[in-house]
Amino acid sequence: MAVSIRHPLPTRGDVRAATEDDLRRELGRLQGVEPRRIFLTGGATEANTAVLFYVRSRDPSGSLRCRVRYPEYPSLFHTAHAAGFSVDDSPRPATIALLSQPRNPEGTLDGHAELDRWATGARHLLVDETFREFSGRPSLAGRRPRTWVTSSFTKFYGGDDLRVGYVVAPDEERDRFAAFHGLLYDEIAPYSVAGALRCLRSLPRIRAEVRQILATNLDALRSGLPDARSPVAPLFFDRVPGVDGMRVARRCLAASVLVCPGSFFGDPTGVRICLTRRTFPRDFEAYLEVRGRLRAERARATTASPQRARRRRAGTGRARAGPG
Repeated sequence: MAVSIRHPLPTRGDVRAATEDDLRRELGRLQGVEPRRIFLTGGATEANTAVLFYVRSRDPSGSLRCRVRYPEYPSLFHTAHAAGFSVDDSPRPATIALLSQPRNPEGTLDGHAELDRWATGARHLLVDETFREFSGRPSLAGRRPRTWVTSSFTKFYGGDDLRVGYVVAPDEERDRFAAFHGLLYDEIAPYSVAGALRCLRSLPRIRAEVRQILATNLDALRSGLPDARSPVAPLFFDRVPGVDGMRVARRCLAASVLVCPGSFFGDPTGVRICLTRRTFPRDFEAYLEVRGRLRAERARATTASPQRARRRRAGTGRARAGPG
């Protein structure tokens, strides 16, 4: 949301007065967990990295499996690979299962029963809630054992300049993770701490502004694609039938429309569309024009293929008849 809203800037007094303990207390109040379970990092990616490497260090078996369901936020499964996990979507027992909620790139939420099925057979569950505030759904922190929750201030609050994220550790792992976290992270910059606190204390105003933008953009999405599943976050994964996502992204780029190919998320069949900009209704019209042209080209190619095949067969038949 950084291009659409401006988060409140901390004053010099805020920067001097704010402490990490203040931020943990405020986050704990909003998350409904004890502040001592909250560990600050430089962002959500850093938070996910800390959890994955910690879980890896705690598993003595040497058989490290990570369960992921594509399409998924690439930083999650790429970091799991870097940490030494074997990553796949198998339901077999796993060291850790991970997912984003709402889902990035689809913008949808899993129900509690679906989450239970996803976590079954995994010793840990990592949930990236970077887009959670858009949905209005309570955090999963503290609501199931062995569940790690991460987030940051870069999306809902538009705080790209606030280099602060956090981990909510399971209560049973809190003390051991505290020692591991202490090896990785120093204090967060005072400006980021103070800015994050100002965001949290301005939540009603930010929420109202964000919801107005999202409602307008969701109306445009539903109008342009009436059969599409409506997301709860400003993310949508669009599959153009019969057209590779990378081709869609390149054609969009040629038309000055920016979308993200699904291959980045482990699913090459679609593209991710973001609904954060105030210009989205106009931008989406441009996307639909490109999409329509690609579908028309696909339809012509599909129609022409049988005709070409018949002509080839007919030509082959004549060639064989000639010499006889």
